[in-house]
Amino acid sequence: MLPEIGKKAPAFSALDENGNTIGLDTFSGKKLVLYFYPKDDTPGCTAEACSLRDNYQDLLDKGYAVLGVSPDDSKKHTKFIAKYSLPFSLLADTEQTVCNAYGVWVEKSMYGRKYMGVARTTFVIDENGILTEIIEKVDTKNHASQIK
Repeated sequence: MLPEIGKKAPAFSALDENGNTIGLDTFSGKKLVLYFYPKDDTPGCTAEACSLRDNYQDLLDKGYAVLGVSPDDSKKHTKFIAKYSLPFSLLADTEQTVCNAYGVWVEKSMYGRKYMGVARTTFVIDENGILTEIIEKVDTKNHASQIK
């Protein structure tokens, strides 16, 4: 189940692409765009990351930090960041603890096969750790423009 807008965002802690522990408290006093995506270097996930990259300065100007989360490991994240010159960190949620805390680790279905995976979702969190927006219908090519 997704957390509720207007409530405290779930606390989290995971390793980024450099092996540093990053948590919600890392962004205390800052607005945060926390986006969950299924897999590094796939067409939709690449389009989404590049939309955020191409509009990164605009997001910074609005006071946002950006952080991506997927079940991929740090090594894959490092390659993905280098390949697309991503200016923000990606968390390696290999045990899906952050995904579960935000309710985005869900049963999916493709070609009649059911499996567990990430529901592409973005959470906007204010300076006080309060959830202000949830974007469930992510337009991967124009994702940055969906963030108010």
